[in-house]
Amino acid sequence: MATELIKNLARHVGGEVTIQGWLYNVRSSGKIRFLIVRDGSGMVQGVMVKQEVGDELFELANTLTQESSLKLTGVVREEPRSIGGFELQVTGLEVVSVAEEYPITHKEHGVDFLAERRHLWIRTPRQNAILRIRSEIEHAFRDFFYQRDFVLADSPIITPAACEGTTTLFELDYHGEKAFLSQSGQLYNEATAAALGRIYCFGPTFRAEKSKTRRHLLEFWMIEAEMAYFDVDDNMKLQEEMVFYVIQRVLERCRQELKTLERDVSKLENIKLPFPRISYTEAVELLKKAGQEFEWGDDFGAPHETIIGSHFDAPVFVHRYPTVIKAFYMKPDPNDPKVVLGADLLAPEGYGEVIGGGQRIDDLALLEKRIDEHQLPREAFEWYLDLRRYGSVPHSGFGLGIERTVAWICGLDHIRETIPFPRMLHKMYP
Repeated sequence: MATELIKNLARHVGGEVTIQGWLYNVRSSGKIRFLIVRDGSGMVQGVMVKQEVGDELFELANTLTQESSLKLTGVVREEPRSIGGFELQVTGLEVVSVAEEYPITHKEHGVDFLAERRHLWIRTPRQNAILRIRSEIEHAFRDFFYQRDFVLADSPIITPAACEGTTTLFELDYHGEKAFLSQSGQLYNEATAAALGRIYCFGPTFRAEKSKTRRHLLEFWMIEAEMAYFDVDDNMKLQEEMVFYVIQRVLERCRQELKTLERDVSKLENIKLPFPRISYTEAVELLKKAGQEFEWGDDFGAPHETIIGSHFDAPVFVHRYPTVIKAFYMKPDPNDPKVVLGADLLAPEGYGEVIGGGQRIDDLALLEKRIDEHQLPREAFEWYLDLRRYGSVPHSGFGLGIERTVAWICGLDHIRETIPFPRMLHKMYP
Protein backbone atom coordinates (compact mmCIF):
# COMPACT_ATOMS: atom_id res chain seq x y z
CA MET A 1 0.00 0.00 0.00
CA ALA A 2 1.40 3.40 -1.04
CA THR A 3 2.00 6.29 1.35
CA GLU A 4 1.28 9.36 -0.74
CA LEU A 5 1.04 13.13 -0.64
CA ILE A 6 -2.43 14.56 -1.04
CA LYS A 7 -1.37 16.60 -4.07
CA ASN A 8 -0.56 13.34 -5.90
CA LEU A 9 -3.86 11.53 -5.33
CA ALA A 10 -4.80 11.81 -9.02
CA ARG A 11 -2.20 9.11 -9.71
CA HIS A 12 -4.03 6.60 -7.50
CA VAL A 13 -7.71 6.76 -8.47
CA GLY A 14 -9.26 3.41 -7.64
CA GLY A 15 -6.27 2.40 -5.52
CA GLU A 16 -5.74 2.36 -1.79
CA VAL A 17 -3.29 4.83 -0.23
CA THR A 18 -2.28 6.13 3.19
CA ILE A 19 -2.16 9.84 3.96
CA GLN A 20 0.01 11.07 6.83
CA GLY A 21 -1.19 14.40 8.17
CA TRP A 22 -3.28 16.39 10.59
CA LEU A 23 -7.02 16.73 11.14
CA TYR A 24 -8.13 20.14 9.89
CA ASN A 25 -11.84 19.68 10.55
CA VAL A 26 -14.48 17.00 11.06
CA ARG A 27 -18.23 16.82 10.66
CA SER A 28 -20.73 14.02 11.13
CA SER A 29 -23.95 13.02 9.47
CA GLY A 30 -25.46 10.13 11.38
CA LYS A 31 -23.38 7.06 10.66
CA ILE A 32 -20.96 8.87 8.34
CA ARG A 33 -17.99 11.02 9.39
CA PHE A 34 -16.19 13.41 7.07
CA LEU A 35 -12.57 13.95 8.08
CA ILE A 36 -10.78 16.89 6.43
CA VAL A 37 -7.08 16.07 6.53
CA ARG A 38 -4.11 18.23 5.52
CA ASP A 39 -0.55 17.07 4.99
CA GLY A 40 1.18 20.28 3.90
CA SER A 41 0.77 19.52 0.21
CA GLY A 42 -3.01 19.94 0.21
CA MET A 43 -6.27 18.83 1.79
CA VAL A 44 -8.55 15.87 1.20
CA GLN A 45 -11.84 14.70 2.62
CA GLY A 46 -11.93 11.22 4.07
CA VAL A 47 -15.40 9.65 4.09
CA MET A 48 -15.80 7.18 6.96
CA VAL A 49 -18.93 4.99 6.87
CA LYS A 50 -19.65 3.18 10.15
CA GLN A 51 -21.11 0.12 8.44
CA GLU A 52 -17.92 -0.29 6.37
CA VAL A 53 -15.22 0.40 8.98
CA GLY A 54 -16.91 -1.03 12.08
CA ASP A 55 -17.83 0.44 15.47
CA GLU A 56 -14.30 0.50 16.92
CA LEU A 57 -12.70 2.51 14.11
CA PHE A 58 -15.72 4.78 13.84
CA GLU A 59 -15.53 5.62 17.54
CA LEU A 60 -11.77 6.10 17.35
CA ALA A 61 -12.39 8.95 14.91
CA ASN A 62 -14.61 10.53 17.55
CA THR A 63 -11.55 11.01 19.81
CA LEU A 64 -9.80 13.24 17.29
CA THR A 65 -9.51 16.98 17.90
CA GLN A 66 -8.50 19.75 15.53
CA GLU A 67 -4.82 19.34 14.51
CA SER A 68 -4.55 15.79 15.87
CA SER A 69 -1.95 13.92 13.83
CA LEU A 70 -3.01 10.74 12.07
CA LYS A 71 -2.54 8.27 9.27
CA LEU A 72 -5.62 7.82 7.14
CA THR A 73 -5.99 4.94 4.70
CA GLY A 74 -8.59 4.71 1.99
CA VAL A 75 -9.52 4.19 -1.64
CA VAL A 76 -9.05 7.25 -3.84
CA ARG A 77 -12.19 8.40 -5.66
CA GLU A 78 -12.77 11.29 -8.02
CA GLU A 79 -15.28 13.71 -6.56
CA PRO A 80 -15.54 17.14 -8.25
CA ARG A 81 -17.53 18.58 -5.35
CA SER A 82 -14.84 17.70 -2.82
CA ILE A 83 -11.64 19.59 -1.92
CA GLY A 84 -9.14 19.18 -4.72
CA GLY A 85 -11.51 17.04 -6.76
CA PHE A 86 -10.77 13.78 -4.89
CA GLU A 87 -11.72 12.06 -1.65
CA LEU A 88 -10.80 8.95 0.30
CA GLN A 89 -13.26 6.18 1.07
CA VAL A 90 -11.75 5.40 4.47
CA THR A 91 -10.66 1.86 5.25
CA GLY A 92 -8.21 2.50 8.10
CA LEU A 93 -7.19 5.06 10.71
CA GLU A 94 -4.14 5.28 12.96
CA VAL A 95 -4.00 8.03 15.57
CA VAL A 96 -0.47 9.35 16.02
CA SER A 97 -1.19 12.09 18.57
CA VAL A 98 -4.37 13.67 19.93
CA ALA A 99 -3.95 17.45 20.03
CA GLU A 100 -4.86 19.59 23.01
CA GLU A 101 -7.57 22.20 22.53
CA TYR A 102 -6.36 24.17 19.52
CA PRO A 103 -6.20 27.96 20.02
CA ILE A 104 -6.85 28.91 16.38
CA THR A 105 -10.37 27.76 15.64
CA HIS A 106 -12.36 27.99 12.41
CA LYS A 107 -13.54 31.52 13.08
CA GLU A 108 -12.20 35.05 12.72
CA HIS A 109 -9.28 36.04 14.96
CA GLY A 110 -7.55 39.38 15.40
CA VAL A 111 -4.16 40.04 13.79
CA ASP A 112 -2.38 40.44 17.15
CA PHE A 113 -3.81 37.14 18.36
CA LEU A 114 -2.64 35.38 15.21
CA ALA A 115 0.77 37.07 15.21
CA GLU A 116 1.47 35.76 18.72
CA ARG A 117 0.67 32.29 17.39
CA ARG A 118 2.45 32.61 14.06
CA HIS A 119 3.93 29.13 14.52
CA LEU A 120 0.37 27.78 14.32
CA TRP A 121 -1.13 30.42 12.02
CA ILE A 122 1.04 29.20 9.13
CA ARG A 123 -0.94 25.93 9.13
CA THR A 124 -4.07 27.66 7.82
CA PRO A 125 -4.98 27.44 4.11
CA ARG A 126 -4.35 31.11 3.34
CA GLN A 127 -0.93 31.21 4.97
CA ASN A 128 -0.11 27.85 3.41
CA ALA A 129 -0.92 29.24 -0.03
CA ILE A 130 1.26 32.33 0.50
CA LEU A 131 4.27 30.30 1.60
CA ARG A 132 3.88 27.92 -1.33
CA ILE A 133 3.82 30.85 -3.74
CA ARG A 134 6.89 32.29 -2.03
CA SER A 135 8.68 28.98 -2.54
CA GLU A 136 7.74 28.93 -6.23
CA ILE A 137 8.93 32.53 -6.65
CA GLU A 138 12.29 31.69 -5.09
CA HIS A 139 12.71 28.62 -7.31
CA ALA A 140 11.77 30.69 -10.37
CA PHE A 141 14.44 33.28 -9.62
CA ARG A 142 17.08 30.59 -9.26
CA ASP A 143 16.01 28.93 -12.50
CA PHE A 144 16.04 32.25 -14.34
CA PHE A 145 19.61 32.94 -13.36
CA TYR A 146 20.77 29.37 -13.94
CA GLN A 147 19.39 29.43 -17.48
CA ARG A 148 21.37 32.61 -18.17
CA ASP A 149 24.73 31.31 -16.92
CA PHE A 150 24.77 33.25 -13.66
CA VAL A 151 26.79 31.84 -10.77
CA LEU A 152 25.33 31.77 -7.26
CA ALA A 153 27.98 33.42 -5.06
CA ASP A 154 26.94 33.88 -1.44
CA SER A 155 27.87 37.08 0.37
CA PRO A 156 28.68 37.44 4.10
CA ILE A 157 26.13 38.34 6.75
CA ILE A 158 28.70 39.91 9.12
CA THR A 159 30.38 42.92 7.52
CA PRO A 160 32.80 45.67 8.60
CA ALA A 161 31.18 48.39 6.49
CA ALA A 162 27.80 49.86 5.63
CA CYS A 163 26.41 49.57 2.13
CA GLU A 164 23.20 51.62 2.24
CA GLY A 165 24.09 54.12 4.97
CA THR A 166 24.98 54.19 8.65
CA THR A 167 21.64 54.98 10.30
CA THR A 168 19.86 51.64 9.92
CA LEU A 169 22.57 49.19 10.97
CA PHE A 170 22.37 46.39 13.50
CA GLU A 171 25.74 46.67 15.23
CA LEU A 172 27.49 43.78 16.95
CA ASP A 173 30.76 43.05 18.75
CA TYR A 174 32.98 40.88 16.58
CA HIS A 175 35.62 39.75 19.09
CA GLY A 176 36.33 43.31 20.13
CA GLU A 177 35.84 44.87 16.69
CA LYS A 178 32.78 46.76 15.52
CA ALA A 179 30.80 44.85 12.89
CA PHE A 180 27.32 44.96 11.39
CA LEU A 181 24.62 42.64 10.11
CA SER A 182 24.54 42.99 6.36
CA GLN A 183 22.18 45.47 4.71
CA SER A 184 23.09 44.14 1.29
CA GLY A 185 25.51 41.78 -0.42
CA GLN A 186 26.14 44.26 -3.22
CA LEU A 187 29.70 45.35 -2.48
CA TYR A 188 30.82 41.73 -2.25
CA ASN A 189 28.81 40.93 -5.37
CA GLU A 190 30.92 43.44 -7.28
CA ALA A 191 34.01 41.50 -6.26
CA THR A 192 32.61 38.12 -7.29
CA ALA A 193 31.30 39.58 -10.55
CA ALA A 194 34.87 40.64 -11.37
CA ALA A 195 35.86 37.02 -10.83
CA LEU A 196 32.90 35.18 -12.38
CA GLY A 197 31.27 37.66 -14.76
CA ARG A 198 27.59 37.36 -13.89
CA ILE A 199 26.61 36.41 -10.36
CA TYR A 200 23.81 36.62 -7.84
CA CYS A 201 23.42 36.07 -4.13
CA PHE A 202 20.30 35.19 -2.17
CA GLY A 203 20.05 35.60 1.57
CA PRO A 204 18.76 37.55 4.56
CA THR A 205 19.48 41.25 5.02
CA PHE A 206 18.88 43.50 7.97
CA ARG A 207 17.72 47.12 8.38
CA ALA A 208 17.27 48.63 11.83
CA GLU A 209 14.52 50.95 10.61
CA LYS A 210 12.06 52.32 13.12
CA SER A 211 9.22 51.77 10.68
CA LYS A 212 5.86 50.09 11.21
CA THR A 213 4.44 50.38 7.70
CA ARG A 214 2.85 47.51 5.79
CA ARG A 215 5.91 47.44 3.50
CA HIS A 216 8.73 47.11 6.03
CA LEU A 217 10.47 44.30 7.89
CA LEU A 218 13.68 44.47 9.89
CA GLU A 219 14.87 41.15 8.50
CA PHE A 220 14.07 40.27 4.92
CA TRP A 221 15.45 38.26 2.00
CA MET A 222 16.98 39.69 -1.15
CA ILE A 223 17.98 38.42 -4.56
CA GLU A 224 20.93 40.55 -5.62
CA ALA A 225 22.64 40.30 -9.00
CA GLU A 226 25.79 41.92 -10.39
CA MET A 227 26.95 41.83 -13.99
CA ALA A 228 30.31 42.86 -15.47
CA TYR A 229 30.09 44.91 -18.66
CA PHE A 230 26.40 45.76 -18.12
CA ASP A 231 25.25 49.36 -18.35
CA VAL A 232 22.07 50.82 -16.85
CA ASP A 233 19.95 49.84 -19.86
CA ASP A 234 21.25 46.25 -19.88
CA ASN A 235 20.41 46.17 -16.19
CA MET A 236 16.79 47.25 -16.62
CA LYS A 237 16.26 44.82 -19.49
CA LEU A 238 17.47 41.90 -17.37
CA GLN A 239 15.25 42.94 -14.46
CA GLU A 240 12.08 43.14 -16.51
CA GLU A 241 12.75 39.77 -18.15
CA MET A 242 13.34 38.26 -14.71
CA VAL A 243 10.17 39.68 -13.15
CA PHE A 244 8.08 38.69 -16.17
CA TYR A 245 9.51 35.16 -16.02
CA VAL A 246 8.58 34.84 -12.34
CA ILE A 247 5.03 36.11 -12.91
CA GLN A 248 4.46 33.58 -15.70
CA ARG A 249 5.84 30.80 -13.52
CA VAL A 250 3.46 31.61 -10.68
CA LEU A 251 0.49 31.86 -13.03
CA GLU A 252 1.41 28.49 -14.49
CA ARG A 253 2.08 26.56 -11.28
CA CYS A 254 0.19 28.29 -8.47
CA ARG A 255 -3.34 28.80 -9.80
CA GLN A 256 -4.96 27.00 -6.90
CA GLU A 257 -2.99 29.01 -4.33
CA LEU A 258 -3.87 32.28 -6.07
CA LYS A 259 -7.52 31.20 -6.03
CA THR A 260 -7.29 30.51 -2.30
CA LEU A 261 -6.02 34.07 -1.83
CA GLU A 262 -8.80 35.42 -4.09
CA ARG A 263 -6.13 37.17 -6.14
CA ASP A 264 -7.33 38.96 -9.28
CA VAL A 265 -4.99 37.15 -11.66
CA SER A 266 -6.06 39.28 -14.63
CA LYS A 267 -3.85 42.06 -13.25
CA LEU A 268 -0.87 39.71 -13.52
CA GLU A 269 -1.92 38.20 -16.84
CA ASN A 270 -2.15 41.64 -18.48
CA ILE A 271 1.47 42.54 -17.73
CA LYS A 272 3.57 42.61 -20.90
CA LEU A 273 7.16 43.35 -21.90
CA PRO A 274 8.79 45.80 -22.06
CA PHE A 275 7.92 47.60 -18.82
CA PRO A 276 7.38 51.38 -19.04
CA ARG A 277 10.30 53.65 -18.19
CA ILE A 278 10.15 57.23 -16.90
CA SER A 279 12.83 59.50 -15.49
CA TYR A 280 12.77 60.78 -11.91
CA THR A 281 12.04 64.23 -13.32
CA GLU A 282 9.03 62.90 -15.24
CA ALA A 283 7.85 61.13 -12.08
CA VAL A 284 8.02 64.42 -10.17
CA GLU A 285 5.82 66.01 -12.82
CA LEU A 286 3.29 63.19 -12.40
CA LEU A 287 3.17 63.90 -8.67
CA LYS A 288 2.65 67.60 -9.18
CA LYS A 289 -0.15 66.98 -11.66
CA ALA A 290 -1.72 64.74 -9.01
CA GLY A 291 -1.74 67.68 -6.60
CA GLN A 292 1.29 66.63 -4.54
CA GLU A 293 3.68 69.23 -3.14
CA PHE A 294 7.04 67.76 -4.06
CA GLU A 295 10.45 69.33 -4.60
CA TRP A 296 12.90 68.01 -7.18
CA GLY A 297 15.70 66.37 -5.21
CA ASP A 298 13.51 64.83 -2.51
CA ASP A 299 13.19 61.07 -2.23
CA PHE A 300 9.90 59.32 -2.86
CA GLY A 301 7.91 57.93 0.04
CA ALA A 302 5.33 55.17 -0.09
CA PRO A 303 2.43 57.52 -1.01
CA HIS A 304 4.47 58.98 -3.87
CA GLU A 305 5.37 55.55 -5.23
CA THR A 306 1.71 54.55 -5.05
CA ILE A 307 0.65 57.57 -7.10
CA ILE A 308 3.37 57.01 -9.70
CA GLY A 309 2.57 53.30 -9.98
CA SER A 310 -1.17 54.01 -10.36
CA HIS A 311 -0.49 55.52 -13.79
CA PHE A 312 0.62 52.14 -15.13
CA ASP A 313 -0.83 48.62 -15.35
CA ALA A 314 2.63 47.05 -15.22
CA PRO A 315 5.73 47.62 -13.09
CA VAL A 316 7.41 50.89 -14.06
CA PHE A 317 11.09 51.83 -14.00
CA VAL A 318 11.91 55.24 -12.54
CA HIS A 319 15.48 56.05 -13.57
CA ARG A 320 18.06 58.79 -13.09
CA TYR A 321 17.42 59.84 -9.52
CA PRO A 322 19.26 62.85 -8.04
CA THR A 323 22.84 61.99 -7.14
CA VAL A 324 22.51 63.49 -3.66
CA ILE A 325 19.85 60.99 -2.53
CA LYS A 326 21.53 57.85 -3.86
CA ALA A 327 24.31 55.66 -2.49
CA PHE A 328 27.97 56.62 -2.83
CA TYR A 329 28.71 53.92 -5.41
CA MET A 330 26.07 55.02 -7.96
CA LYS A 331 27.59 56.27 -11.23
CA PRO A 332 26.61 59.82 -12.23
CA ASP A 333 25.13 60.25 -15.68
CA PRO A 334 27.96 61.59 -17.92
CA ASN A 335 25.40 63.80 -19.67
CA ASP A 336 24.02 65.20 -16.40
CA PRO A 337 26.09 64.58 -13.23
CA LYS A 338 23.18 65.80 -11.06
CA VAL A 339 21.53 62.39 -11.60
CA VAL A 340 22.80 58.83 -11.44
CA LEU A 341 22.51 55.89 -13.82
CA GLY A 342 20.20 54.08 -11.44
CA ALA A 343 16.62 52.84 -11.56
CA ASP A 344 13.98 51.58 -9.17
CA LEU A 345 11.22 49.24 -10.28
CA LEU A 346 7.84 50.20 -8.79
CA ALA A 347 5.13 47.54 -8.72
CA PRO A 348 1.56 48.51 -9.60
CA GLU A 349 -1.46 48.38 -7.28
CA GLY A 350 0.27 50.43 -4.59
CA TYR A 351 3.06 47.99 -3.75
CA GLY A 352 5.88 50.43 -4.43
CA GLU A 353 9.54 49.67 -4.96
CA VAL A 354 10.44 46.01 -5.41
CA ILE A 355 13.84 46.48 -7.06
CA GLY A 356 16.58 49.05 -6.64
CA GLY A 357 19.63 49.04 -8.84
CA GLY A 358 21.94 50.83 -11.20
CA GLN A 359 25.33 51.21 -12.76
CA ARG A 360 28.28 51.43 -10.35
CA ILE A 361 31.13 53.92 -10.35
CA ASP A 362 34.06 52.23 -12.11
CA ASP A 363 36.53 55.14 -11.84
CA LEU A 364 38.87 54.94 -8.84
CA ALA A 365 39.32 58.68 -8.27
CA LEU A 366 35.58 59.38 -8.40
CA LEU A 367 34.79 56.52 -6.02
CA GLU A 368 37.41 57.78 -3.55
CA LYS A 369 35.85 61.23 -3.74
CA ARG A 370 32.35 59.89 -3.11
CA ILE A 371 33.50 57.87 -0.07
CA ASP A 372 35.02 61.06 1.38
CA GLU A 373 31.88 63.09 0.61
CA HIS A 374 29.73 60.53 2.43
CA GLN A 375 32.18 60.61 5.38
CA LEU A 376 32.65 56.85 5.26
CA PRO A 377 35.68 55.19 6.92
CA ARG A 378 38.24 54.83 4.11
CA GLU A 379 40.01 51.86 5.70
CA ALA A 380 36.81 49.77 5.64
CA PHE A 381 36.57 50.22 1.86
CA GLU A 382 40.17 49.65 0.78
CA TRP A 383 39.32 46.18 -0.51
CA TYR A 384 36.37 47.66 -2.44
CA LEU A 385 38.65 50.29 -3.99
CA ASP A 386 40.96 47.49 -5.11
CA LEU A 387 38.22 46.44 -7.54
CA ARG A 388 38.82 49.74 -9.36
CA ARG A 389 42.60 49.46 -9.16
CA TYR A 390 42.84 46.03 -10.72
CA GLY A 391 40.87 45.60 -13.93
CA SER A 392 37.91 47.93 -13.43
CA VAL A 393 35.08 47.61 -15.97
CA PRO A 394 31.60 49.10 -16.37
CA HIS A 395 29.23 47.01 -14.27
CA SER A 396 25.69 47.12 -12.95
CA GLY A 397 23.45 45.29 -10.54
CA PHE A 398 20.28 45.31 -8.52
CA GLY A 399 18.57 44.02 -5.42
CA LEU A 400 15.03 42.63 -5.26
CA GLY A 401 13.12 42.23 -2.01
CA ILE A 402 11.47 38.81 -1.88
CA GLU A 403 8.80 39.82 0.62
CA ARG A 404 7.58 42.87 -1.30
CA THR A 405 7.51 40.80 -4.48
CA VAL A 406 5.48 38.06 -2.77
CA ALA A 407 3.09 40.67 -1.32
CA TRP A 408 2.48 42.16 -4.77
CA ILE A 409 2.06 38.88 -6.66
CA CYS A 410 -0.23 37.48 -3.95
CA GLY A 411 -2.16 40.75 -3.55
CA LEU A 412 -1.57 40.96 0.22
CA ASP A 413 -2.38 43.91 2.46
CA HIS A 414 0.65 43.50 4.75
CA ILE A 415 4.18 42.22 4.27
CA ARG A 416 4.12 40.30 7.57
CA GLU A 417 2.28 37.43 5.86
CA THR A 418 4.98 36.92 3.22
CA ILE A 419 7.59 35.26 5.45
CA PRO A 420 7.11 32.38 7.92
CA PHE A 421 8.32 34.35 10.95
CA PRO A 422 8.38 38.14 10.38
CA ARG A 423 10.67 40.44 12.33
CA MET A 424 9.10 43.85 12.86
CA LEU A 425 9.66 46.80 15.15
CA HIS A 426 9.39 45.50 18.75
CA LYS A 427 8.23 42.15 17.39
CA MET A 428 10.47 39.08 17.31
CA TYR A 429 8.29 36.40 18.95
CA PRO A 430 7.83 33.62 18.08
